[in-house]
Amino acid sequence: MSLSAEAAGNVAHVLSEALPYIQRFGGKTIVIKYGGNAMVDETLKAGFARDVVMMKLVGINPVVVHGGGPQIGDLLKRLGKQSEFVQGMRVTDSETMDVVEMVLGGLVNKEIVNLINRHGGSAVGLTGKDGD
Repeated sequence: MSLSAEAAGNVAHVLSEALPYIQRFGGKTIVIKYGGNAMVDETLKAGFARDVVMMKLVGINPVVVHGGGPQIGDLLKRLGKQSEFVQGMRVTDSETMDVVEMVLGGLVNKEIVNLINRHGGSAVGLTGKDGD
């Protein structure tokens, strides 16, 4: 597969801009916060996955820490449970915590792993409960 001159120019431009970051962070582990609001747009999701895979390919070790607020809110709404917020922070009772764990560990985490792997990565998902 050959690239057009324009596509090759775009690739060269992106790589030349990325080179200082690759040199600075190569061999290092970085933490990426992937917020729940970024997970609702297919274009953003694909770009995120490609970026994570590219980081690994150039020797950077990405660790993804994800949110899931919109996904939690959606399931709580479907279950007829009202989210309570105090000063912008979700107040979580034990029933809501069960939903939060299910959404973050069972749905969102698995979706991110699958997304990265579909884009050529080799992701593994863990939760804080996995060490218990």
